[in-house]
Amino acid sequence: MKYIPKLLAAFVLITISNCTPQETSYKPDISTFKSPKGTEIFQPDSASIAQHYQIPEWFRDAKLGIFIHWGVYSVPAFENEWYPRNMYAEGSKANKHHVETYGALTEFGYKDFIPMFKAEKFNADEWVELFKESGAKYIVPVAEHHDGFSMYKSVLNKWNAADMGPHRDIVGELKDATLKQGLKFGMSMHRAENAWFYNNGKNIPSDVQNPEYSSLYGELLKEPGGQTPDCPEGAGFNEHSIQSWEEHIYELVDLYQPELLWFDWTVGKYPFRPTFYKFMAYYYNNALDWNKGVVVNTKFGYGNNIQVFDIERGKSEEIRKYPWQTDTSIGKKSWGYIDGEENKTPNQIIDDLVDIVSKNGNLLLNIGPKPDGTITEGQQDVLRKIGGWLKINGEAIYGTRPWSIASEGQVKGTAGAFTDNEESAYTAQDIRFTTKGEVLYATSLEWSDAGVMINSIGTDQKVDQVMMVGSNEQLSWEQTDDGLKVTFPAEKPSDYAHVLKITFK
Repeated sequence: MKYIPKLLAAFVLITISNCTPQETSYKPDISTFKSPKGTEIFQPDSASIAQHYQIPEWFRDAKLGIFIHWGVYSVPAFENEWYPRNMYAEGSKANKHHVETYGALTEFGYKDFIPMFKAEKFNADEWVELFKESGAKYIVPVAEHHDGFSMYKSVLNKWNAADMGPHRDIVGELKDATLKQGLKFGMSMHRAENAWFYNNGKNIPSDVQNPEYSSLYGELLKEPGGQTPDCPEGAGFNEHSIQSWEEHIYELVDLYQPELLWFDWTVGKYPFRPTFYKFMAYYYNNALDWNKGVVVNTKFGYGNNIQVFDIERGKSEEIRKYPWQTDTSIGKKSWGYIDGEENKTPNQIIDDLVDIVSKNGNLLLNIGPKPDGTITEGQQDVLRKIGGWLKINGEAIYGTRPWSIASEGQVKGTAGAFTDNEESAYTAQDIRFTTKGEVLYATSLEWSDAGVMINSIGTDQKVDQVMMVGSNEQLSWEQTDDGLKVTFPAEKPSDYAHVLKITFK
């Protein structure tokens, strides 16, 4: 375990068992937004952050990252990763399944899955080798999901993977493996959701009501809904729950120095948001000391540059001024591992990646490993096929920037959150554009033996050369009043989207 000296003197490690975890007395100093070195360039408000922050070039160039939803919820492997919430919702599918399979909630609650989460086949180096083969440039494991179980060696949370279940610092091992491969390392933190995640358990007899387990099951509050400071729905959070979140996220920053932190929606609600701005100032000030460019992903803040706006399971309808991100999963049903998952095809994900990048976005693509630490053959196959396509066509993706328009063609594809499960029926005339220097890339999302007509390239733009990336064949092309007509080569250079590389006189 790696821990900065400031924290080493602050606590004593206590050996704990699966059954009787013990509390520690360590508390981080959350009274300040300054870094431990006293750096205070960033102040805890959005105006100050916007004045000083720039989204780092590494993120803008990377385009593809891997998200990892792995935790105790992979043990029941039923329905989705919200099983720990839904199992306490009386009459739900998860509740009925749980009672029938494991017994009454007073006798077998979510905590009782922890000893079954062993990760006995987990190998961080093998995982990251696969992710690198997929073409991903940054890795984002879930450090703690809504269920309140930390996948890292937490001093503040006794319910953690280093002291229970696997008895391993999963996040620490993944960080070491990621940096060895020369990739960027980030994490997601969902502790803000923990305070209300188990509140269904208040309504039926369950172990959630036992004070002995309150540090896992949270405060059982109402989910906050407020978007503005005066919105009464914001009363779902209290000072203690906000402070608890802040302590845990400061700990995570101090422990692992991540270059990206991803958050779900609760941090954008009131009364939570002002504390989140203080955390952002702390994180960005720390990053100055680390000499690293860092990224915060949130689901609020579209239209400003203080963080990277994230769209869950969906895409943008247009080019966005600032870099943004789609987070989605290979699996259509769940983020975590479940029995009976249905995976998206490599073709669908590659088409989505091309569309996202054409609009100034990145794709954070999720996998859901099994509880033993293996990644399913189906998801491995998808990752390798994406990587195979990127080995040929990556020059049209990595390090590119949007053109004056993102696309042309009849099929626009889906846009907005929770819209990307269905595969769009693209044709060869559905084209997405990116640029790099003086080169224009026009990616046709399907094959056509007849080639394509690119209407957006008129006779006022004098084309010098056209080639298909990955092919050595000489292409026949012609500029007409209708656009640039290009004949495809006799053989496909790859199985999926096809990239035309165009230079101008």
